[in-house]
Amino acid sequence: MKIIWSPLAIERVSEIAEYIALDNPVAAEKWVDDIFDSVKRLKKFPKSGRIIPELQLENFREIIFGNYRIIYRVEENQISVLTVRHGKQVLPVDEILA
Repeated sequence: MKIIWSPLAIERVSEIAEYIALDNPVAAEKWVDDIFDSVKRLKKFPKSGRIIPELQLENFREIIFGNYRIIYRVEENQISVLTVRHGKQVLPVDEILA
């Protein structure tokens, strides 16, 4: 199974890493490595994330990574990582259904 990161998801990861790097560049680099490693496991277990409570749609799922929600869609032969959001942020449904 292939994993595709959307431009929005990459942008969010970059923004978060830049913020972390303001205090600790080494921690920011480790955070980025760890988030990508966390998503890699979806290749073998694509439905291991929970169904997104706001949507209740089988193929839209999320995994929790620290304080962040990694939102993804399970498709026939690939996983599309749609966005990364802080857990306390409201998830704009239109952002992931677009």
